Amino acid sequence: QVQLVESGGGLVQAGGSLRLSCAASGRTFSSYGMGWFRQAPGKEREFVAGTSWSGGYTSYADSVKGRFTISRDNAENTVYLQMNSLKPEDTAVYYCAATVDTHSNTWYEYQYWGLGTQVTVSS
Repeated sequence: QVQLVESGGGLVQAGGSLRLSCAASGRTFSSYGMGWFRQAPGKEREFVAGTSWSGGYTSYADSVKGRFTISRDNAENTVYLQMNSLKPEDTAVYYCAATVDTHSNTWYEYQYWGLGTQVTVSS
């Protein structure tokens, strides 16, 4: 099993940047595909970005492509989400998730979830 704890959320003006971190417990972090999802009030949870166990493969939602970057440090058991050029529509709770699959863009294929961190982008 793996436990996930997100950090780095906050309030930022439109056009600003934030870097989210997700610290994982357990000695097998490097065997999990990792993803970031978000959920805004009244909306369904949506895929933001994902990476394979090695970090060699990444994918992004079209809405964040070119603005967000996912990366991981297996030595530190941490996955990151660098968010640039933030927009008000990026406001949501951001969740880190782990999957035993190599990679997935769908939330129901992730077995482990953090509690989330709030990101609020003001206009």
